[in-house]
Amino acid sequence: MFLGVIALVLTILAACGGDGAKETEAEGTSSNGKTQVLKVAFNQPENHPQYKAMEEFGEKLKERTNGAYEIEIFPNELLGAQRETIELVQTGTIAMSIVAGSLLENFNEDFAVFNLPYVFESAEHQMSVLNDQEIVGDLYSSLKDQGLFVAGAFHSGVRNVYNSEKPINTPEDLKGLKIRIIESDTNIKMMEQMGGTGTPMGQGEVYTAIQSGVIDGGENNELIYSNLKHAEIAPYYSYTKHLMFPDYLLVNSQLFDGMSEEHQQIFKEELLAAIDREVEMWDEDVKKAIEDAEAAGAKFNEVDIEPFRKATESLVQEKLTSDTAKNLYEKVREAAK
Repeated sequence: MFLGVIALVLTILAACGGDGAKETEAEGTSSNGKTQVLKVAFNQPENHPQYKAMEEFGEKLKERTNGAYEIEIFPNELLGAQRETIELVQTGTIAMSIVAGSLLENFNEDFAVFNLPYVFESAEHQMSVLNDQEIVGDLYSSLKDQGLFVAGAFHSGVRNVYNSEKPINTPEDLKGLKIRIIESDTNIKMMEQMGGTGTPMGQGEVYTAIQSGVIDGGENNELIYSNLKHAEIAPYYSYTKHLMFPDYLLVNSQLFDGMSEEHQQIFKEELLAAIDREVEMWDEDVKKAIEDAEAAGAKFNEVDIEPFRKATESLVQEKLTSDTAKNLYEKVREAAK
């Protein structure tokens, strides 16, 4: 499978001009008269807030570096699934990829801190932590010896439970319900402690699985819920607010370290601006997603999250396996006060 994806990627990149960071002629814009085209892998469509934010980032980066860099985004998993694109960034085949936070646990288990249930209180709390270099600087640089640099983190919504049977208000309400989760032991344990049965499954299979009764529901943010039409077959959407995964922008470390200090600073400044803009666009898109889901029959209900938070406390403690992870978690919780 992976070899097939690599073959497809190499075909695409060859058509685009070769390496993940190719150079093209640009009229006297950069110091050597060349523009480096930085290819970015993305698993969502062009209307996604992160895609739109990265487009704006690319325009600003090109403008402020006098054409030294240009961003080219490949949406809809055109360059492969997220796990595969990480390897492409490592090898320098492509320059960057936006990936789910849970995938970085495979490279440094301390990233698990930001993927735990109820670690963040709100989007504002999450973003204040994930882009505070005093908190995350060492962690984001810890993958450089593996060819990766975490340049920043995007908000990717709040995950809530939805199902075809009834509104969820307490852990007891989830008893007997099979809920689709992202594949990981952590998520299986989390859903069990929340009262349900976690069923790992590819996102593309969820609609049919709920429709046929193989599972009873899923857990995700409002954008995915609405865009994938899950409101049609699982109309009960309950705000359990159990997870707030970040999405990271991974950059080939050799590429980033090869930039001048001035260009690195511009890159960081414009990425932070793009991340702020993405949060704004996310909020706007969520309002529209809720309206569309309600028109399709969705019923949204608020939930007292304290029983769910308490139910998952033992999982949180189980995952804080190193002193670094414990210190990170303490800083995250301190930032919530």
